[in-house]
Amino acid sequence: MVKAKPSLGNIVRHIRTSNGWTLAEMSQRVAIPLSTLAKVEKGHLTLTYDKLVDLSDRLGMGLSEFLNSSAHTAQPKGMARRSVGKSDAEALSVATKNYDYRYLCTELRGKIMIPIISRVRSRTMQEFGELLRHAGEEFVYVLEGAIEVHSEFYDPITLRAGEYVYLDSEMGHGYLVADGFEEATILAVCASAAANLQQELISQARGEAHKPTKTAAAGNAEKPKAARSPTHRKVAAKARRRLGAA
Repeated sequence: MVKAKPSLGNIVRHIRTSNGWTLAEMSQRVAIPLSTLAKVEKGHLTLTYDKLVDLSDRLGMGLSEFLNSSAHTAQPKGMARRSVGKSDAEALSVATKNYDYRYLCTELRGKIMIPIISRVRSRTMQEFGELLRHAGEEFVYVLEGAIEVHSEFYDPITLRAGEYVYLDSEMGHGYLVADGFEEATILAVCASAAANLQQELISQARGEAHKPTKTAAAGNAEKPKAARSPTHRKVAAKARRRLGAA
């Protein structure tokens, strides 16, 4: 007996519930109005091809992977599988103010390890902003240049090409380009028992990508007036007295 293919509504519901999202939360993540998403899930509305491509991309999935997602097609534990990449074009790229991410092997769902190659952009913590946090643990290996590792409970350390660090990702952490270096590239491998770690990381990165930089915000702020020296104040006082006498 041939099993019927799952409907678009069932696919959307399965992805949403497997990630523990409410309709409102998924609506924000995929930039589809709540009322529209609810109609899709109930089978009262379908989406155009372009909308489906955009939806799957925002979920960190390829379109074919998205359309094959359902409770009946979950990846069995222990099944042999692999992913081979031979060019940057095969990676999912997300650019933020702090990192240029390249997520690898995104077509494999439910992975325990999430491999990411990142170009580090920020040079100061003021530029970086709030430290990042996410579920699981993280291994970072410096491929090029050097980085400064900042974390919530430890003093900053500098790592050069060939050096590495392993840390708890739920602890606030961030990487800067180290002094004396123009740029830095790292390989990060994030790991967690959570089935939705890949989606969580990609959604977090896309959220960071839409935040204004502190540098830009500071550029729009009014510059404080320079403090006047005691000598300057005395000269100004004498000038006022002369004008009053006149």
